[in-house]
Amino acid sequence: MKVLYAIQGTGNGHLSRARDVIPALRKYCATEILVSGYQADVNIPYLLDYKYRGVSFVFGQKGGIDFWDTFKKAKLKYFLQEVSSVPVENYDLVINDFEPVTAWACEVKDIPCISLSHQSAVINKYSPRPKKQDVVGNLILKKYAPTKAQYGFHFDRYAPNIFTPVIRKEIREAEVENHGYYTVYLPAYSDEKLVQVLSQIDGVRWQVFSKNAKQKTTIDKVEIWPIDNSTYIESVRKCNGLLCGAGFEAPAEAIHMGKKLMVIPMKFQFEQWCNAAALEEMGVLVLKKMNENSVEKIQEWVDSREAIEIEYPDQTEMIIQQIMEEQIWSHKKASKTMVF
Repeated sequence: MKVLYAIQGTGNGHLSRARDVIPALRKYCATEILVSGYQADVNIPYLLDYKYRGVSFVFGQKGGIDFWDTFKKAKLKYFLQEVSSVPVENYDLVINDFEPVTAWACEVKDIPCISLSHQSAVINKYSPRPKKQDVVGNLILKKYAPTKAQYGFHFDRYAPNIFTPVIRKEIREAEVENHGYYTVYLPAYSDEKLVQVLSQIDGVRWQVFSKNAKQKTTIDKVEIWPIDNSTYIESVRKCNGLLCGAGFEAPAEAIHMGKKLMVIPMKFQFEQWCNAAALEEMGVLVLKKMNENSVEKIQEWVDSREAIEIEYPDQTEMIIQQIMEEQIWSHKKASKTMVF
């Protein structure tokens, strides 16, 4: 069976998970790799067969998505050309991690395409949702990368085809320590805003990972580091707690390592508000935004918040095996029922 594994390149979580998914896939089938998007800060140690521009959401500096910059860089004409040109018909199956080019190409060409993503778990009716619904955000999650079947990852097994997080090998094998400082990854906020707020927290050192930093700098008690995969892992391994967006991989890794966790969901990003609802159910502290009014709550978290620890099992190969067995059976069944 020949498979195309298509990965979203906006943000770092999709590519981080792919580091473990790809070798598991290649044990069961011939697998080629496609990545679209241009907002990730990490790479994968595998040769890409295809690289597309796709459609990426651009992070702003005030806690949310910059929709104007996203619209300017979307280049719908190029996206439609990519959808038309990507050779999905050369594969028996496309496995899609919230990647729009192949998802829409499969939709147009009627090629089998399944999702293996966090987003497909978020839209499941059994997964937690925030009290305030977002009709547009929910529609984007469903239509951004449409697929025929869904397998998802979430913080808990809310439904049969939802699995617990893939914890990448570097995190799973890391020797956890506590050196007292706190790690921060909030790419939708400017360095200036983070320094302004975090420097007011008493008795704490911060290591902030920034999309804008070119080299390490220190302002007051706040260290600002360029984003680098190995440096970030080392920081989280030794930190006391993680302050980050309400994405999926970073909070899941912190929970797996037993680190204190506080999340700030990105404005206008419905997926992150869904994640925040799930994390809040688990006892994780959720902050609505980062501003001067946040100082007291962050100080309370630093002073007294206990960590939540869940040792997520390593199920990546089991999940891939289940998917491949189900899809091969489905493929054979479809072939037998075809009328010529």
